[in-house]
Amino acid sequence: MVSTEQINELKARVAKLELSIDIEQRRIDLQNEQERTEEPDFWDDPDKARKQLKRVAEIKAVVDDYEGVVRMVADLDLVPDFVAEGVIAEEEAEEQYRGAMDMVEKLELKQMLSGTEDRLGAIMDINAGAGGTEALDWAAMLMRMYTRWGEAHGYTVKVANYQAGDEVGVKSCTLEFEGEYAYGYLRSESGVHRMVRLSPFNANNKRQTTFASVFIAPAVDDTIEINISPADYEWDTFRSSGAGGQNVNMWRRPCVCAITARMPTRVSP
Repeated sequence: MVSTEQINELKARVAKLELSIDIEQRRIDLQNEQERTEEPDFWDDPDKARKQLKRVAEIKAVVDDYEGVVRMVADLDLVPDFVAEGVIAEEEAEEQYRGAMDMVEKLELKQMLSGTEDRLGAIMDINAGAGGTEALDWAAMLMRMYTRWGEAHGYTVKVANYQAGDEVGVKSCTLEFEGEYAYGYLRSESGVHRMVRLSPFNANNKRQTTFASVFIAPAVDDTIEINISPADYEWDTFRSSGAGGQNVNMWRRPCVCAITARMPTRVSP
């Protein structure tokens, strides 16, 4: 049976969420952003309008989720009395409590994934490391594991690149996860993954350690702006070695690799 202590515990968690989300400020932001969509020239720039509507939808989703949790937890106050009076059965009370608990946990998790890129999709690179054939098989296992995880959680998983191993497994592959919060869930998977087992590819069935690397990047879409400083560009003039000796204007970006490497931290919503 659902106890008063359990209900009070849920209420305490909702109170912490209220402070963490700063719900009053969110409501003010929602009102301000909605007022911008009502301006007469709102649709003069369709791209800017779509970005504004997406911003409104994101804030509204947080407010709606919080208010839904508050209503469901508030309804639990009457559950013990209803059970005592025989209005509802204990099984129904337990089901209602589990539903409220599930909503609170989902909102807590979304609040943890509140980074700028956490809501985006994800791009995953898997590369076999040291270990020969065993490493190729290990990379293939990781590919299958992450693909099945994505499909089980409602994400669309696409294979953007695939390089098969010489005998078995995968040398390298790139997976793209389409859906909200894919990057937030997967970002902690970046790193070197190790497997130790009795290798089926070893004639003596010896224990073998093998490695594969996984790198996660956010799937950046057209809703963000990339700002490149003019200092990152450089103009050089070179003298041609052919007849005429005319100058050849060449434009190059010597730091383009550095820009690409830093891009996830230099984007703004």
